[in-house]
Amino acid sequence: MSEQNHPDSGFMTKLATFIVDKRTLFFLLYIFAIIFCVFSTGWVNVENDVTTYLPEDTETRQGITAMNENFTTFGSAQIMVSNVTYETADELSQQIADVDGVSMVAFDDSADHYTSASALYDISFDGLTTDESSVQALNDIKTLLDGYDFCVYSDVGFDENAQLQGEMTSILIVAAIIIVIVLTLTSRSYAEVPVLIITFAVAAVLNMGTNFLLGTISFISNSVAVVLQLALAIDYAIILCHRFTDERETRSARDACITALSKAIPEISASSLTTVSGLAALGFMEFGIGLDMALVLIKAILLSLLSVFTLMPGLLMLFSPLMDRTRHKKLLPNITILGKFAVKTRRIVPPLFAVLLVGAFYLSNRCPYAYSYNNLETAKMTERQVSYFKIQNTFGTSNMVALVVPGGNYEAEASILQELEACPEVKSTMGLASVEVMDGYHLTDSLTPRELSELVGMDYEVVQLLYSAYAAEHDQYGEILQGLDKYDVPLFDMLLFVKDQLELRNITLEGEDQQTMDDLFAQLDSAKKQLKSDRYSRMVVYLNLPEESDETFAFLQRIRDIMGKYYDGDYYVVGNSTSSRDLASSFVKDNLLISILSSLFVILVLLFTFQSAGLPILLIVCILGSIWINFSFPTLMNQPLYFLGYLIVQAIQMGANIDYAIVISSHYQELKATMPHKQAIVEALNASFPTIFTSGTIMAAAALLIGNMSAQPVIAILGTCLGRGTIISIVIVLTVLPSILVLSDSIINRTSFKMKGIEIPTRTASGTMYVSGHLRGHVSGMVDGEFTGVIRGDMNATVSTNTEFKQLQPSHSEGGDDNA
Repeated sequence: MSEQNHPDSGFMTKLATFIVDKRTLFFLLYIFAIIFCVFSTGWVNVENDVTTYLPEDTETRQGITAMNENFTTFGSAQIMVSNVTYETADELSQQIADVDGVSMVAFDDSADHYTSASALYDISFDGLTTDESSVQALNDIKTLLDGYDFCVYSDVGFDENAQLQGEMTSILIVAAIIIVIVLTLTSRSYAEVPVLIITFAVAAVLNMGTNFLLGTISFISNSVAVVLQLALAIDYAIILCHRFTDERETRSARDACITALSKAIPEISASSLTTVSGLAALGFMEFGIGLDMALVLIKAILLSLLSVFTLMPGLLMLFSPLMDRTRHKKLLPNITILGKFAVKTRRIVPPLFAVLLVGAFYLSNRCPYAYSYNNLETAKMTERQVSYFKIQNTFGTSNMVALVVPGGNYEAEASILQELEACPEVKSTMGLASVEVMDGYHLTDSLTPRELSELVGMDYEVVQLLYSAYAAEHDQYGEILQGLDKYDVPLFDMLLFVKDQLELRNITLEGEDQQTMDDLFAQLDSAKKQLKSDRYSRMVVYLNLPEESDETFAFLQRIRDIMGKYYDGDYYVVGNSTSSRDLASSFVKDNLLISILSSLFVILVLLFTFQSAGLPILLIVCILGSIWINFSFPTLMNQPLYFLGYLIVQAIQMGANIDYAIVISSHYQELKATMPHKQAIVEALNASFPTIFTSGTIMAAAALLIGNMSAQPVIAILGTCLGRGTIISIVIVLTVLPSILVLSDSIINRTSFKMKGIEIPTRTASGTMYVSGHLRGHVSGMVDGEFTGVIRGDMNATVSTNTEFKQLQPSHSEGGDDNA
């Protein structure tokens, strides 16, 4: 059939014709794009630290930046050996210390290291967390402890991103099986399923392969984007597929595909607006990870739309013969009983729901949030996580914070450590001022030439020459003139000077002198990398407080007050507790912002979609109720909820789950034009159920798989909350919304309005007619088709301007009048 035979030869039809007729070209373009994306996926940089997304003016962000630029953090591990005597544990500590690559083992008879027949070793390595030497040393320790009851908690050799990718691969395999089953149940032809799967798979590959354009993305976005893209965008492919099968009843494959695509483009684009609106709200978060997820997921939605509009029509043409041969009966049952229930309970369910909303709002506002995920248990846990909780349950929590201060003022550092050690909230401290070298001297102690000579066993005259050289290099000639006997220099600075002089061969040492200095230099080098840079000094404080509590946050301020006595500024307190405090501060603003923006954006979309002021409010109330009920569960179960899960799920639930309510409302608005509203709601539920079942089941299943198959706490909590929220939303829109719509029918009608410039023509015709679109009026005769189909009989109805109408065969009695 040529293009001019189409009733609508406008832009959409011309665009659809081009896409369908040039499908081979599009196939080639997608093949090239997929090949490129397979390689470009490896170019994506993934950030595993969520604190890097904090605003730049927060103390945590500034402190972490200062530490990363100025200090080296060596690999470490905590190893707990159970069911051993103290004597055996002490012997093991010596053996562990002798392992190549181990720099230090902290173990003693205190309760911090030995209790209840269990020993805890705090081990430091010579290399970084990612160094092969550290990995080998840890493996050697495990071999040494073979036969003992032990567990290991360490970041050495741990690749969180690789773990997540492995988990997501397993999740996608299981999700694919569930999706095939769901699509089969809701399909009209078995051959639809491969078309939908191919369309989505291509869109997913395109999204993963283009993430490198965003620079660096978070591990959260990198992990869940594929599954969420599937859950959020599968509807678009289903809409086009069903449009095609409807048109195929009366048209050739080519014409059916062109017509279906020309109608589906505006319909699907409008449907995607609510999802994009909800995701866009994330981009306004103060916490930068919101923008990260918004960009990745909105890009995923847009690429899914592109695949549906330009790839899927060609696939439909390719699979059309097979789709015709594999048609099957409707597999999903009608849910008439729910529609009748909604009518009968229309004066009972809405008031009960209102009471439930009040309770859910109260409970959701008391949700116990967590801002650090270290202490969050998940359904699945790795051996590393299990070890962490075993150690925590035996020896308690170990809350470490680092103090970063301007370098050079050793007396101030010593005073700060002394004040902190006197606080009951502090377990222990470490800094240059607390590192003991030998004979009771610490690295920051100031020594005269005589004291240094006695300490290291060097000839006094040699030491005097060193002090003279040191004074000359630092332009302290007065000390030389006054005599060097009382000239004292911090041990740390003098050892660094001696090391430099030895490397420059300005001085030489032999025998025991050289050996003594080598031992000191090894200790000095380790301390310098970890605790001293040209600009800053770092001190480590271990607290007797949990990572998150009001008492902890108050003590952090006390630490800052102590530091403020000795420094005017440019000092930081860094640790899980400080990041939790900063995240808690940003959460208050972000939560309010997302709640307002996501609701506002969706309301605006619904306002223009339904051209009613009342209906959008009713739909928003239902979805908000679903969100509040969802986040009442953590309160009722007294389970801390990671704050990021709340923010992200709230936006997705608002933007995506609202589609379920839109589907029912749209069908209801159309049907009540030709039948009583009580009957219309019954038919609307039957018509909507396949779509809601497909989309909702896929999203809930995918999310719950993430929640139960991922050991990463942030990812797991995100999946659990989204899956639970989707199920709640489905239940609400199928059981509560219908009653609200029937009860509020008069309100919806009174608040409806028409956009200016839209005229609704009336058509009167008899015979056989093809109608696709919104119809309001009376039809007498046989109707063949659910919403798009063939009418045989008489029609006198108003027809919207975008409705396709074509006289197929005139009435024998009237000659087929068609008065527009």
